[in-house]
Amino acid sequence: MLKRTFFAAILLAGAARADDTQQLLQQLADAHGPSGFEEPVRKIMVERMKPLSDKLSYDGLGSVIAVQGSAGPRIMVDAHMDELGGIVRRVTPEGWLTMQMLGGWLDQALLDQRWTILGSKGPVRAITGIRDIHLVPTEERTKAYPRESVFLDVGAKSAAEVLALGIAPGDPVAPDAPFAVMNNTQNYLGKAWDDRVGCAVLVEVMKRLRGGRHQNQLFYAATVQEEIGLRGAHTSSELVKPEVGIAIEGGVVKDAPGNHPEEAQEVLGAGPAIFLYDSSALPNRKLVELVRQTAADKKIPLQVDLVQGYGDDSAEMQKSNGGVPTINIVVPVRFTHSHNGLINRQDFDQTVALVVALLQRLDADAVLRLRDFSQ
Repeated sequence: MLKRTFFAAILLAGAARADDTQQLLQQLADAHGPSGFEEPVRKIMVERMKPLSDKLSYDGLGSVIAVQGSAGPRIMVDAHMDELGGIVRRVTPEGWLTMQMLGGWLDQALLDQRWTILGSKGPVRAITGIRDIHLVPTEERTKAYPRESVFLDVGAKSAAEVLALGIAPGDPVAPDAPFAVMNNTQNYLGKAWDDRVGCAVLVEVMKRLRGGRHQNQLFYAATVQEEIGLRGAHTSSELVKPEVGIAIEGGVVKDAPGNHPEEAQEVLGAGPAIFLYDSSALPNRKLVELVRQTAADKKIPLQVDLVQGYGDDSAEMQKSNGGVPTINIVVPVRFTHSHNGLINRQDFDQTVALVVALLQRLDADAVLRLRDFSQ
């Protein structure tokens, strides 16, 4: 009893020390919102963005577009609300569930995990089990099981019991991995940092620029369905018609055992980064230099990265409105596309400061230079 009281006191003390930014990050990370089922995340974003915006609207897929300012260049700042997840595919007569995955999962990340199914009667806890080691032949013990062999267990013994829980094919499935501060460090543990960390950057930037300390029309787009094809960025860009686009994303770090230096260049805790290449987009070179100069002037450390097998919303902004100068600014994340990722608070704060400073530098003349290809 004494031990339980001691740990409860530690948790309460930590909660009391949490500032509004940490609370926002926790709220967003813990919200369930697989691609196409972003409603809980959208509710948070609307509650946070609406008081900070001059106007708030939606695209036809459910992306949120908040505006600050009514004159000047149209600058689109984007982060996506959806996370990796799944959909219930079918229910077996014995009460097992199969799952259609949403987004880029590794098969080995699916086994022996906790999940939440968002059923018609409310959330239902589920697990993806793993074969008992006492039953697995020696030659299979080092193999990864393909996703086709993964089943969700909700504790039911029949399809009727599953139905009684309010679960049916088509219901969304999200990782169950609560937010935590890692052992009194500046590192925050949570799911869905790709891209709830970007959503939090949007809100914090809006706070700082509320009241007009810029010369632009700022369109903050919290988009849907990025993980399954950058869909919300496409539809939002059609409405916004940006002249410059800035994507805010979760990055990919190299400082984890097993990573190769050619695969990623970011380090957790070393500041925000910009992508010089990914599989979906190349940034505008003049905008890259403007970001670099802004970071240097504000004494913000800036990393660069080039990553294969990575796509981001800047690709859709880039292809809209006849061609748009874009860049992808990222908060480094360790262990993306999994139940448990890590971000660093200083990286986050510096990313917010960088985006604010960049938006304050952009004006009609700066945007014209970015879009001038005559020389």
